[in-house]
Amino acid sequence: MIDPRAIVDPSARLADNVTVGPWTIIGPDVEIGEGTEIASHVVLKGPTVIGKHNRIFQFSSVGEDTPDLKYRGEVTRLVIGDHNIIREGVTIHRGTVQDRAETTIGDHNLLMAYVHVGHDSVIGNHTILVNNTALAGHVQVDDWAILGGYTLVHQRVRIGSHAFTGMGTAVGKDIPAFVLAYGNPAEARGINLEGLKRRGFTREQLTILSRAYKTVYRESLTLEEALAELEVMHSDCPPLDMFIESLRSSTRGIVR
Repeated sequence: MIDPRAIVDPSARLADNVTVGPWTIIGPDVEIGEGTEIASHVVLKGPTVIGKHNRIFQFSSVGEDTPDLKYRGEVTRLVIGDHNIIREGVTIHRGTVQDRAETTIGDHNLLMAYVHVGHDSVIGNHTILVNNTALAGHVQVDDWAILGGYTLVHQRVRIGSHAFTGMGTAVGKDIPAFVLAYGNPAEARGINLEGLKRRGFTREQLTILSRAYKTVYRESLTLEEALAELEVMHSDCPPLDMFIESLRSSTRGIVR
């Protein structure tokens, strides 16, 4: 299942049923799990671990050195989970020793054409990064987030779970969980209600999240004051806990 026109380093470790297309180059210290399909004209460099049942399309560059000027050739990694789709022309860089020394991508993610994932970034599970989304180094994208086409994310920004950005959004601060944001610079526009409905959130949960959003964004409170209000309204609602956690853990400040 490896095309004879592909170049695979003898030290690379490929499961028996991995498919590799013509003119693909797989370097040393690359491990690929079972059922993964690598198209033609892909470059894979290591140390990189790719899990099971992924699809990587043509002209992608996966596991390359970071262009960060502090990088001096130290051994760093890229780890990709299972059931991911990496479309045409995607670029994913390994980490740096100044941070995690690892770039990490979870499971069931869709990275559309020409997406860039910078060094030391962490992408969770079930995310969608639409065409030409670019993540700088040290970015965190939590589960179920969707980044619209041409979204630009500044380094060390966190995108919360179930968040959504419109096309062409420039993100310079953290986007809390469940928040819909767009613009340049990004501004919070509401709760991602349509996405949450599709994922089975209850009407009660949506009502509580909408109230929490208004507390933070519509009552002219400081973040500390808004958090105090959220603690008062706290009920047995795990999504509200996620929203509060994403606010408390912000290190760059949140989009307002």
